[in-house]
Amino acid sequence: MFNCDFPPEIKSLFNKQFKYNKQEDWHLPQTSEILSSDHKEFSRLLILKESLNKVKNLLSDKKLDDWHRHTSFTNKAGKIVPEVRRQANAELCTQAWCKFHEIICRYPLLPSTALWSYELNTLHLCEAPGAFISSLNHYLKTQDVRCDWNWVANTLNPYHEANDGLVMIADDRLIANTLPWWYFGPDNTGDIMTTRYLDGLQKFISNMSSLHLVTADGSFDCQGNPGEQETLVYPLHFCEVVTCLAMLSPGGSFVLKMFTLFQHSSVNLMYLLNCCFETVHLIKPGTSKSGNSEVYVVCLGYIGREAIQGHIEKMIAHLGTEVGVKSLFSHHSIPASFLQCHWECCSYFYDHQTHTILENLKLFSHMDEEDKLHLNMLRESAVSYYLQRFQIKYIPRKHWLVRKPRVGCSFNARWMGTRNRRTDTYNERKQLEALTWSEKVTQGYFTSFLGEHVTSNLGKGCFLEGWNCEMKPEDWYCLQGQRLSRIHSSSFCDCELLNKYNETIEGCSKGGSVISLTSLSCSSCFLQPARDVVSSLLELVENGHHVLVCGAYSVFEVLHQSQLSSGFIECSPPEHPVSLLHDGDPAYQQQLISLVLQAFQQLQTGDSFLLPLLSSLTRFTAGIVYILCHCFQIISFSCPTSNLTSGTNAVLMCCGYQPLPSPVLQHLHQLKQLVDQLVSSASSQQVLEFIPMEELLKGYFLEFLWDLNSAIIRHNLHVIGLYEHDKTLPKVDRV
Repeated sequence: MFNCDFPPEIKSLFNKQFKYNKQEDWHLPQTSEILSSDHKEFSRLLILKESLNKVKNLLSDKKLDDWHRHTSFTNKAGKIVPEVRRQANAELCTQAWCKFHEIICRYPLLPSTALWSYELNTLHLCEAPGAFISSLNHYLKTQDVRCDWNWVANTLNPYHEANDGLVMIADDRLIANTLPWWYFGPDNTGDIMTTRYLDGLQKFISNMSSLHLVTADGSFDCQGNPGEQETLVYPLHFCEVVTCLAMLSPGGSFVLKMFTLFQHSSVNLMYLLNCCFETVHLIKPGTSKSGNSEVYVVCLGYIGREAIQGHIEKMIAHLGTEVGVKSLFSHHSIPASFLQCHWECCSYFYDHQTHTILENLKLFSHMDEEDKLHLNMLRESAVSYYLQRFQIKYIPRKHWLVRKPRVGCSFNARWMGTRNRRTDTYNERKQLEALTWSEKVTQGYFTSFLGEHVTSNLGKGCFLEGWNCEMKPEDWYCLQGQRLSRIHSSSFCDCELLNKYNETIEGCSKGGSVISLTSLSCSSCFLQPARDVVSSLLELVENGHHVLVCGAYSVFEVLHQSQLSSGFIECSPPEHPVSLLHDGDPAYQQQLISLVLQAFQQLQTGDSFLLPLLSSLTRFTAGIVYILCHCFQIISFSCPTSNLTSGTNAVLMCCGYQPLPSPVLQHLHQLKQLVDQLVSSASSQQVLEFIPMEELLKGYFLEFLWDLNSAIIRHNLHVIGLYEHDKTLPKVDRV
């Protein structure tokens, strides 16, 4: 039984809703009229935008961590997520989980069972980390909705190295264990803003007889220009809407996250949705932070693609670079009655948001004990309201989407503490953006790395024991995609560390420098000599077995002088060892697979192998390490090694060789043929993955790669930082 006796503030918190009252004259213009005029803003709405931005600008001098800490406490819904997680045993219970649960409990998103044929099909766009899916699963299970549920999801592929880690969700716990249900498109990026993606998605879900629900939760970080969030995110919203209209079945529902709706572009999208659906609602869920601009558009009763086929085709033709160039509708196409209704909607949510921001500012300046007690009372009331109003029920783990994780994920808890949370103000961020690279170095941008001198082998103590688990090459495939232009992100290292490394390389290049680590050094750093590498290697090698050395001739010489059985494979360093491509250059990958296959021809059971490495940031190189770890008893690494292997950063020491099964070797030879073919033809494609990602995300293997890449990047940042810092010092004679 729902108890209605709650404070007015809590009732208001969970009742921020608006419904468009559809009029008879709301209909789409002729196909020839759409996407043919320039954008022209509505002055009445721009006044609201300017007013809201003035209120937001009051936050520009606030430290982000201080302000977030404050608004987390003043957030009346702040205790709901952990309590739902505890009481309901909810899978992947996040703020997004709770928001979607509110929405599906308030609106009839799902068709009546009479129309289902006991089948429910849903599509989830921009879905990472997957909270809407897990929330829907929880709803279906706890409401005893008995149906055959099929879902497909999209997001920017967290495993595609060209995707910027700053615009992706780091949490891949659900994705890693449900990869077959995620479609990343023909280029493997997951970017929905192309016609090719839409074509591929339609084929991917072609086995679904109908599509009942589409959700779209997309956005990206607009902290650099928060006042223009609506304009910046519009192209994504347009693509989400077009994808929905092209895929959804008649009578279906659509849930779309948007923000402020002041711009002409947003007015157009809202008018489009009102013309294509029977009813359109806007809701600001109570579990959405009241001070932000986030709202959800809930569209019910789709009229069907056939009714607007010509409009959809023209909109699809404008996907990609054409998005946002022309206005979807002209001013005269939108009725005055709609504009008045839309203005009322914008004013309604504007009032709620500005009230919250001003209230938070007031409490930020002064909050006494009475205020704290009152807020705590409201936060407790909000929990009770949510649990009762939205019928939160317990779900056993056996009903989760991922009952027992088969693989790990790149969301590595051991490394989360190394991620730098923003503690600066908006004004300070803008000042930092205006600095040149040299000015950043001079002002201490590298301070944390300048003092990190290497005192010993960075890989010492990092061992990866060969797995005894069975490999299944029959399930492997070579995944091709668009050739990488740079490595923006990696599942095998801390992405904030990688971002800083990339920024360093870019900054130096803009200054006209060509970075060659072979010419950079630090007199205070320990550079492991060949004899020490041999000594470390011999600690792992069983007596009487052969050691095959690749590239590091000085190591081979020491082994030979010591009359130890050894062999040598010639290996020239990459032409451009320090670049934003890192180990993603197809020519480097070609060299790597060739060296490994050449080594397999020479190695005997029990032998050891020393392989130089740039890094292991890509799925391709991680796949090479994966193969090595399955045919050697133990693997370790040594870093830094530029003095031993010119143009590389580390050496892998692989000991205790066991020959690979024939099907695995066959797969590797096919891989080499494909890589050779793509490189020789200067193809725009390259091999991105040849070992399934589920295998690369398992256990200690993943941690080994994180340690390896961290050691490489940190040392390179150290020596480059010292070099750049030294260039900024006054030119004086030194003793």
